[in-house]
Amino acid sequence: MLTTYGWSERLRQDFEPYAAQGLVPGRVTVQQRGLMTVITEAGEVEARPMGRLVKASKEGGLPVAGDWVAIDDKVDPPSIHAVLPRATAFKRWAAGPAGGLQVMAANVDVAFLAASLNADLNLRRLERYLAAAYESGAEPVIVLTKADACADVAAAVTEVEAIAFGVPVIAVSAVTGQGLDGLGAHLLPGRTAVLLGSSGVGKSTLVNALSGHERMATGVIREDDARGRHTTTHRELILLPSGGLILDTPGMREFGMWDANAGIAQTFGDLEALAEGCRFRDCGHGAEPGCAVRAAVEAGTLDEDRLASWRKLQREMAHERRKEDPLARQEERKRWAAIHKTSRAWIKQKRGGWEE
Repeated sequence: MLTTYGWSERLRQDFEPYAAQGLVPGRVTVQQRGLMTVITEAGEVEARPMGRLVKASKEGGLPVAGDWVAIDDKVDPPSIHAVLPRATAFKRWAAGPAGGLQVMAANVDVAFLAASLNADLNLRRLERYLAAAYESGAEPVIVLTKADACADVAAAVTEVEAIAFGVPVIAVSAVTGQGLDGLGAHLLPGRTAVLLGSSGVGKSTLVNALSGHERMATGVIREDDARGRHTTTHRELILLPSGGLILDTPGMREFGMWDANAGIAQTFGDLEALAEGCRFRDCGHGAEPGCAVRAAVEAGTLDEDRLASWRKLQREMAHERRKEDPLARQEERKRWAAIHKTSRAWIKQKRGGWEE
């Protein structure tokens, strides 16, 4: 049973200290408040996390769907004592005033980043998901749903490929079956995929199509803005007929990035390369002289919206880092002081040249 759900030699070694305590391994398949559904070698059980794990929820310590855990199955209900080290993890800032780190999915091999081929197709949102996927360690695949409702699928795929830079882009239709074989190639036995995307992009419909029957509730799209309402209310790891596993997640209106600087750099590798050619190392890519990034925008080789998206995500990361780190706040003030000083010196030099 555990091998079917992805158990490996690495996990067996990680579990050895818990085995010595008489605990048993399991994988969380359904994450809900209170009890969690866990697959063990003996079958499915409903288990409750220990208090210390609940207290560590703001630091991402609470078990989530996809996690491998150590369970005491001799008590009723069984109790989850520990979470094994995660191979990959999707993280974001938790919504609401409490904030904190929220792990959305763990131990995922491939991330299906879903966007609908309707009026809500948003390249900027896909860039955000790509950055999160790269940061997580999972392999990203962009999935464009509802291809049967799109007048020009090829044009939409080309548009998305322009910001994907080698990431597979697959147009699918749960109605006609288009593209499902392409997804299946990433759902090999023992491999885990996660479906991420906004409400209404058809994630649950896609899970139903891949599983061959109605496993997840589905909803309708609002006609005024082409968006949907939440139908999935919890995270659930589902074993598919192919032997692969897929984790459906609730739709997200907001995706607050968590410590994703490396993921952003990989998503925007073209801009990072351009920035290497800027005159100043600390260039803000605004009005600074000798900015290679701004030059590319003016030459028409770089989309202004893509630059704005890159800068927005970088500001988010800097803002979150400053909230957590007083030294980072001080360094950021110094950085901007240096930028302003350099700009003033350049303007003064140019004015002196004009006067001569």
